[in-house]
Amino acid sequence: LTKQDSRITVVANPSGRTPDALNAAIAATTESIIIRVDSHCELSDGYIATVIETLDRTGADNVGGIMGAEGESFFQHAVACAMTSPLGVGSSSFHIGGKEGPADTVYLGAFKRSALERVGGYDPAFTRAQDWEMNYRIRNTGGLIWFNPNLYVTYHPRSSIKALAKQYFHYGQWRRELMRTHPETSRTSSALRYFAPPLATAGVVGGVLLGGIGMAMNIPLLVWARIAPAGYVALAIMSSIALARKARLSTLVLPVVLATMQLSWGLGFLTSRKKSRNT
Repeated sequence: LTKQDSRITVVANPSGRTPDALNAAIAATTESIIIRVDSHCELSDGYIATVIETLDRTGADNVGGIMGAEGESFFQHAVACAMTSPLGVGSSSFHIGGKEGPADTVYLGAFKRSALERVGGYDPAFTRAQDWEMNYRIRNTGGLIWFNPNLYVTYHPRSSIKALAKQYFHYGQWRRELMRTHPETSRTSSALRYFAPPLATAGVVGGVLLGGIGMAMNIPLLVWARIAPAGYVALAIMSSIALARKARLSTLVLPVVLATMQLSWGLGFLTSRKKSRNT
């Protein structure tokens, strides 16, 4: 590509880590607006023009829009369905849409260079969640993050259960690390949704273990603990039926996708250790 177009520059990233790559790329630029594009996505027509208009109109430091998950395979269609529903990933506007206005964070982001320089760029300690963490620092220094649903980005989800589980396990780990680094972020009303997956995971795992012990030792009280995992399975199936009807998909794989996303996220959150910031 660099041979075909002299405007393209390849920037070395010896560590191979995302925040290092982003900071190296930013350092190699000179313009006043920096637009992030990742490898799993495609920008919609007019994206850059809308970015510039939105930055000028709102005075924001960072603007972004919809993370429009779209699948190609049968499995990816199911993941995309879950990712664009509150039942799958919560109520973030960049996942499910919403009105234009201020936001805690946005997908990818189009930044004023002055804002990036003001906060020192991405924190290299954050292998994941580095975008949310930097947007927090931008807001904490008086900056404005702005969501515009007209900024649509097509995102291609992971194509296997293993890849999806690994992705959401890491998401959960680094959300916990973000709360350690910025404890005040765990005390906001919008943060409550982040505790749902770990609570569900603890209930499912605890219910299975206690129920098994109860059956093995003939302790009726412990046997009732199986209600928790059974209830979760029932909820996943009912949620999948509702999503499948809306998206016109088969319900066979959706419960597996929902459980993989939610329980992997929850397990990552529960098992996250402080030293993981440096790995």
